[in-house]
Order: sequence, then C-alpha cells, then structure tokens
Amino acid sequence: MSKECFTFLLEKVKPDLTKKITRFQKPISPIERLAVCIRFLATGDSFKTISYSFRLGHSTVTEIVHSTCRSIVKRFKKDVIPEPTEEMWRKIGEDFEKLRGFPNCIGALDGKHFVIEAPGNSGSIYFNYKHTFSIVLLALVDACYKFIAVDVGAYGRNSDGGIFAQCNLGKRLENGTLHVPIGKNLPGSSTFAPYVIVGDEAFPLKTYLMRPYPGHQATGDANKTNFNHRLSLARRLVENAFGILTQRFRIFQRRMKLAPENVDYIILSTCVLHNFLCEQKDYTGLINHSAQNAQPHLLNPLSVQPGRPANDAFAVRETFKEYLASTAGRNFIGQQYEE
Repeated sequence: MSKECFTFLLEKVKPDLTKKITRFQKPISPIERLAVCIRFLATGDSFKTISYSFRLGHSTVTEIVHSTCRSIVKRFKKDVIPEPTEEMWRKIGEDFEKLRGFPNCIGALDGKHFVIEAPGNSGSIYFNYKHTFSIVLLALVDACYKFIAVDVGAYGRNSDGGIFAQCNLGKRLENGTLHVPIGKNLPGSSTFAPYVIVGDEAFPLKTYLMRPYPGHQATGDANKTNFNHRLSLARRLVENAFGILTQRFRIFQRRMKLAPENVDYIILSTCVLHNFLCEQKDYTGLINHSAQNAQPHLLNPLSVQPGRPANDAFAVRETFKEYLASTAGRNFIGQQYEE
C-alpha cells in the first residue's frame, strides 16, 4: 500500500477512529489505529506480537483491529460495493472477451475456505471436507481479479453450490433482478447467447451459470473437452484472485483464533481493501492487467433453490460448445492470443 493510498484510507475512516480526549488519558490517534489494523492484516502477526511492536495492551490491539475493520466496511462499502448496473456487466463481458478469450462471460465463481479455531459449542457446522474448521467466502470475480460480488460467513460444512443457492446473488440471478443484460451475438457469428458466469462442478448448471461437462461425457469428445478447457481458463481467475488476497493479507495464511463474527468482518474488509487497491492501481507485481470499474455487491442469505438443470441450461451450454469448436470460435480465440 502506497503512502497516498494509506492517507486516503485514513481520511475516510478517521471519524470512526477518533476518540474523545479526557483528562485522564490521551486516546490512541487514528493514524496509529489504522496502522495497527493494516499491520495485523498484512503480516498475520498475533495480537501479542503487535502489542509489543506498538507498545499497546493486548486487549487494546484486539479492540482496534475489530473496530477498524468494521469502519473500513462501513466507510468504503458504498464506494467499492455498489450494486452492479447493466453497463458494468457489459464492461465485464468485454474484458472477458478481450483478456480471457471467453465470450459473453460476466464473472468467475468459486468459494474459499478460511481456517479458524473451532468455536466453542459449535458442533460440526464449521467442520469442512478438508478436516479443518472454516468460514467460507463465496466470490464472483471479473476478468481483472476484482470482486464483483461476495458472500461471507457461510459455515465450512456447506458446499459451494449450496451457499450459492442460499445467497442473494443466486436468488437475484434466478429471478432476473440483477440488471444483467439478456445477451448478444457471439463474436464473429450470428449465434445469440445469454451472458453467463462460469464455475466448477460444485455449482448447478443454469442458463446464466456454466459448469464443465462431466469427465465421462467429455472423454473422447473433442468439442466437449475444448469447452471444458476454455471454461477452466476463465474460471481459474477466481482462484487467482483468492491467491492474490492471501498474498496481500497474510492473516489468511494461518489459523485465525477469533470469534466467527469477527472473522466475517476481517474477510469482508480485506475484500473491500483488495478492490480499493485495484482501483488505485497499487498492485503492480500481483496481477498483470489493469483494474477495471466492475463493482462488487454485498450478499445476504436467502432461501434454498432446489431442482435439476432445465433443458434450456443444457441448450445454452451446447451453444457455447458448438461456437468454441466452430471456425468463428477458433478465429476469435486466435485473435485473443495474437493480442
């Protein structure tokens, strides 16, 4: 983080970090409070280590980190997490075509488990398939590694597909209320296709969500194998974004011994800071492409969406498969590599 970014961040959160001066004690300054929080997130040092470094009490450092993370979310959410507009979705689609070679794509979707200390009296709700206790971040990422949408706080035992079905993103995509354009012709052809997001096998197949063909179906079928390959290249962006987040904020490289509600705000604040740094272009060496103006949207839990893929969903996937295997699709992909 550059000095300019830190100063701008300080000015935004300063009202929340400024404490009243009393006759008994001079309060800790806002700049020191922000420095303590950033140090904690960036290094992953324990509260005890940071308390020695800044000569503050252990409980004081704990309070500073939690309150500052909440302030970052409060002050920056409206700036870097507005609701996506139709124009934003189209811009994201253009970036995927130009940078990633997957047409009509508006995001890559996946979940990330953040390891925590087992909460007291929590049973197995945080226990995941990796045999650790975790909280899940479900994220939709654009072609430049920025978070378009995030859902934080799901139990570790839940699957990515189940979390997607219960969050606001899945509900609004299902209802068509997220301002997503209806679609357009695929490049170099007269074939119309809707805008879609890409995910792995953990997610359901929908008209707006593409997942790869099962392995037994793709074996021996060159077109299906090619589709899976192209989808994988686009989908891995979200995994790269998680890697960048972990590299920037080393707090996630160890087990967090914090209450789940505090972990939620820490994860959300790092997502906000990640997008903020991308917008300030303060990320040279972490990603190779300049950040764009796609914005994320905070999600809230909603009802489950049961059911199996409809025929329309299969038809949309077949459309993309046939296009990517066609002459127009091969020419389109070739142009991306030449650029």
